[in-house]
Parts: sequence; structure tokens; C-alpha cells
Amino acid sequence: MNVYDGERMAELMAAEGMTATDEANAADLVVLNTCHIREKATEKVYSDIGRLRKHGSDPMIAIAGCVAQAEGAEIVRRAKVDVVVGPQAYHNLPKLVADAAAGKPALDTDMPAESKFGHLPARRRSGPSAFLTVQEGCDKFCTYCVVPYTRGAEISRSFARIIDEAKALVDGGAREITLLGQNVNAWTDTDGRGLDALIRELDRLPALERIRYTTSHPNDMTQGLIDAHRDVEKLMPFLHLPVQAGSDRVLKAMNRSHTADSYLRLLDRVRAARPDIALSGDFIVGFPGETEAEFQETLRLVDAVGYAQAYSFKYSPRPGTPAADMAGEVPMEVMDDRLQRLQASLLRDQKAFNDAAVGRTCTVLVERAGRHAGQMLGKSPWLQSVHFDTDARIGDMVEVEIVAAGPVSLSAVERMRAAA
Repeated sequence: MNVYDGERMAELMAAEGMTATDEANAADLVVLNTCHIREKATEKVYSDIGRLRKHGSDPMIAIAGCVAQAEGAEIVRRAKVDVVVGPQAYHNLPKLVADAAAGKPALDTDMPAESKFGHLPARRRSGPSAFLTVQEGCDKFCTYCVVPYTRGAEISRSFARIIDEAKALVDGGAREITLLGQNVNAWTDTDGRGLDALIRELDRLPALERIRYTTSHPNDMTQGLIDAHRDVEKLMPFLHLPVQAGSDRVLKAMNRSHTADSYLRLLDRVRAARPDIALSGDFIVGFPGETEAEFQETLRLVDAVGYAQAYSFKYSPRPGTPAADMAGEVPMEVMDDRLQRLQASLLRDQKAFNDAAVGRTCTVLVERAGRHAGQMLGKSPWLQSVHFDTDARIGDMVEVEIVAAGPVSLSAVERMRAAA
């Protein structure tokens, strides 16, 4: 979602006559779009500010995103930046930059009821794979998570505006669209239609080849959405569905509102609809009070699912969240050990999933050049990175045969292609 927001802020400033540069030292304005989900990401913001100031180019620095929302004026005091703008107010970035240039205060962390999306410029050019935010905010209030406080309540964009933006992305070159939201499968419109209806409408766009969505919550995985995985050929066989832990006691303490068993039964329904689906998840180790026996329940859940890929983290207390005040802090060395064991299991399953692809023929959307001359990179339908030698161009759909698998990517040979 930060990639999407960054693209939109770049479009806002382009409309003001600014052009992008890959060299931060050459920039007049540097926008750091931030994440507050873990402490390390927050501290990196201040490190990056210091690095920019050290080089002596003295650009205007704008801090956007969730750290801006959470810390507000404290960032100005601590790091002497020029602009601070929260994730629900970044449509005001041009005005804030102008205010800062005139020596006026430039801080906006409001969460207006009126959606910012109506104030953003129309989409123009796009890469072959594009992001499209359809929903923001979260009402789940997981006890470890800062998102409801930095992104606000769940808000769904209108059906018509999403379709209009999707059409603009396709007209600009996108062949794949990934629908985004903090709880993307909580998206609903005023007529009560859910994400499955939106996906089915996108399926009607002739030049759109692929549809994906992320991130989902188990409680919002409706039967209609499961059926869409069965019915909609353009909906890729990949589902990111975080579980966070395998212990029911820990899940209850996290306020996750599902159990390990209900999660596994949900995955059974998804696999019945789309047997070849690749599953992805999120895990937190070392949540306050987590015992070794409870961690072993997480390992058993991982064994039961067989994830194609997953994200795993040590618990990071976030100020203002209920979990930050919970007793039972898990020692760092214990968290380190558990994370290593969990990641070993996840990498084992990821490698097994990739190994099973060898000999399979599939279509790859070419996204960029590879490291070697004549090599291109793209994604399989199951979101695996695939590299192969070809003279195909970015945006081409190439049928390949997978000939080798590594832990994080696949090697392939070209069979045939469909030009962009």
C-alpha cells in the first residue's frame, strides 16, 4: 500500500511541475513514505533523515505515512523536517510543500471523513503490474497492531471509482492489477456487494490479464470470494491469509477472533474451490505470554498448511496498543530462537512448493530485465519469481516451462508468448 501511496504522491507533485529523480542527493524534495507496524521501520525513518542531511544537499524533507500520523509534531522537533503528512491527508501534499517553502507550518495528520481519493489526479502510465487501493483502515483492533490508530476505521472506495481507476491503469499499460487494503476482503459498496463482485467486474476488462488481492482477514473470507477463485480465470491462484499464531490462547489474546481449527477449515474450503492455490501467511513469535508449548502449536499449524511463502516476525510492541502493556514479555533470545525454527519450517515448505513446479508449463508476465544479458524476470500465476532467457519485452505474457527451482525463484525456458 505504501508503494501505491508513493506513486500517487509522485503524481501529485508531477502535476505541480516536479519531475522524479533516482538520486536523493539531487532532489529538491525527498518524500519518505513510512511504516509504523514495527519499531525497526520507525527508527529507519530517523536514520534516513540523518543520512540525507549528512550529504549537505539540504533538500526539503517530507515525512508521509503511518510514522507521520503516529508521531506528528514530534518528528519536526526531533529531526527538523519540513513537512509531515499522514496517510489519510497526503492529497494535501502540494499545499504543504508550498507552505513549507514559504516558511509556514506544514503538518497535516487529520483523518477527514471525506475520502482523499477524490482529490487525487487521474492515473496515467503504468507498469505491467499495478497496485490499486480499494480499502483502507481496520476495525479489527488486533491487540498488537497500530493500524487502526494510524490508518483509521475501515473505509471502502466506491465501486465506480475503482473500476474507473482500473480502466485507466489498463489503458496505461497494466496487464495485472493487485487490489490492496489493510483488510481488502472487507471491501463492500453501498449496495452490499463484496470483493467477489468487484473481481467479477474487473474480469470483464478485455485487456486485463490478471487479478490479485492482498491482504485478507480470515473473518472476511466469504463464500462468494472463495467461489470467485473457482470461477474467475483471471483471478490468480494465490491467497495471502494471515493467521499470526497456532495457539488458540495466543490468538484470543491477539483478538484475532478465529481459532487454529477454524482457520484450517477455511483453507480446506479454499482448496476445494481452487486445488492448485498457493497459500501465504503472516506469523508473530514471542507475543506476550507465549510459551514453548504454544509456539509448538504454531509449528504444527505450519506443517498442516504447507505454505508456498510466508512472512514471520518477532513481536514488536507498538506504543498505544493493548499488547504493549501485557505481562509476560518473552526474552529476546527466546524470540530469536523461535523465529529461526519457524523460518526453517517455512523455508522448507516454500522450497517444496517451488520444487513441485519443475516440469510445469505456465504463463509468466514479464516485469523487468534480469541480472544477465538476455534474461528477463516475471511472476508465475502462483506469485513465484521466474527468470528465463528471451527477447520478450516488458509487459509480454510468455509461456514457459519450469526447469529448475531454488528456494526463492524458478528458472524456465520459453515456449511461446503473447505480445503486450
